[in-house]
Amino acid sequence: MLTMYSYPLCGTCRKAKKWLDEHAVSYQEINIAKKPPDREQLKAIIEKSGLPVGKFFNTSGKSYRAGGFSQRKKAEPEDKWLDWLAEDGMLIKRPLVFDKNKATVGFNEQLFENEWGKV
Repeated sequence: MLTMYSYPLCGTCRKAKKWLDEHAVSYQEINIAKKPPDREQLKAIIEKSGLPVGKFFNTSGKSYRAGGFSQRKKAEPEDKWLDWLAEDGMLIKRPLVFDKNKATVGFNEQLFENEWGKV
């Protein structure tokens, strides 16, 4: 079964949920604002995704803009970035979907088809 961190008011998350439901893919949903993944879980998810940690920031979100993270990322090492993401789930790009072997961030129908269509 998949785990999906999402936010109820996020349109992209709703699209991802609809895709998973239509393709009969089982998942456990967790509200990313109320219960964000901790630092170690984030690190493991990022490693499974094969993407750089910078791809996990919700750069269009209020938390990102208000916190000045585009400038802060230039001044701090990537190791610190994990702390920021773990402290505020709204900084994390969503949905964040993973199983024991792989992970995706954001929603793209082709990506979901490739990664989760045969689960």
